[in-house]
Amino acid sequence: MMPNQQITPDEDPIRPHAYDGITEYDKRLPNWWLYTLYITIVFWVGYWSYYEWFRVGPTSAQAVSGEMAKIEAARLSTAKLDDAGLWKMSRNADFVAAGKVVFESTCAPCHLASMRGKAESAAAIGPDLTDTTWIHGGKPTEVYNLIDKGVLAKGMPTWGPVLGAKKISEVTAYIMSKHKEGEPVVIAPATP
Repeated sequence: MMPNQQITPDEDPIRPHAYDGITEYDKRLPNWWLYTLYITIVFWVGYWSYYEWFRVGPTSAQAVSGEMAKIEAARLSTAKLDDAGLWKMSRNADFVAAGKVVFESTCAPCHLASMRGKAESAAAIGPDLTDTTWIHGGKPTEVYNLIDKGVLAKGMPTWGPVLGAKKISEVTAYIMSKHKEGEPVVIAPATP
C-alpha cells in the first residue's frame, strides 16, 4: 500500500512510518505466537532455576564424567578378562552398580547383602567376602572362575550358564571393589 492511499474501515491500520516506500500493518501478534513466547519464558525460568539457582540438576562436568564412565564401562566390558582388567572394572562406578544389583539378587541369599556371610550371621551359608582371607584364592580371575564354575561340594552353584560372562564380570567387580589391589591375601583351608 502506498503512503497516500486511504484506508477502508474493514482494513487494519497502517503504521505511520515508511521505508523505501514500504509500509506495514499495525497488527497485534497472533495469539499462538504470543503463547509460544510466554511458554518459552516460563520454561527458561524453570530450567535456569533447576540448574543454576537450586543446583538440583547435574553440572556439565558431572554429566561429562558420567558419560565418560559409561564409555569406559563399555570399553572394559569387551576387554580381556585378566587381573588388571577386572581391577579396572572394580574401580568403575557403572560396573560396580550393575554388579551390586546382580549380587543382591543371586549371591545375597548365601553371602548376605553386606557380603559378610558367616562372619555376620551363623545362618549364612557363604563365607565373608569383605576380608582378606579367601578359601579359593583372592585374585580377581580366581574369584571370576569361582563364580563361573562354582564349588558344588561346598554348596556354591555353577553360575556361568545362568549369569553369563558380562554379569559374572560385574559381580566380580563389585566384590573386588571392597578390596584394594595388592593387599595381602591369606588362603585359608575350607571348613567343613
